[in-house]
Amino acid sequence: MPNYRIMVKVWGTPWQPEFYNWAFNLPRQGWELEVHWNQIPEDTEILITHGPPWGHLDTVKSNPTNNIGCELLRKRVDTIKPKIHVFGHIHTGYGYKFDGTTHFFNASVLDEQYLYTQKPMTVDWNPKTNELSFVE
Repeated sequence: MPNYRIMVKVWGTPWQPEFYNWAFNLPRQGWELEVHWNQIPEDTEILITHGPPWGHLDTVKSNPTNNIGCELLRKRVDTIKPKIHVFGHIHTGYGYKFDGTTHFFNASVLDEQYLYTQKPMTVDWNPKTNELSFVE
């Protein structure tokens, strides 16, 4: 195996639109939340957030046509285009999606009853080509 290093820029943040009385809540569509999302550097390659951006693996089984992710986060993700975005929070949104630029992972391993029902996802990723393959 060759001996080389690849540097990757990772950014993580716990903030989310208001949800019950949990920590790191800010008003949905509020300027306070937008300030936090705008702190995500433009050159971020891997983004880790608590919740999903609007429209990406953010629906619940009881209403699969209603997106509940963060609209302001979606705006920022569309701007910076990270190679990978990992999040959870919406347990029934568990899964993987690729939009041609960003690999989205809803990595929630618990269901809505907080039972361990989903398997962790493991991938091999090439940061230069942004190609990935799932490892069983």
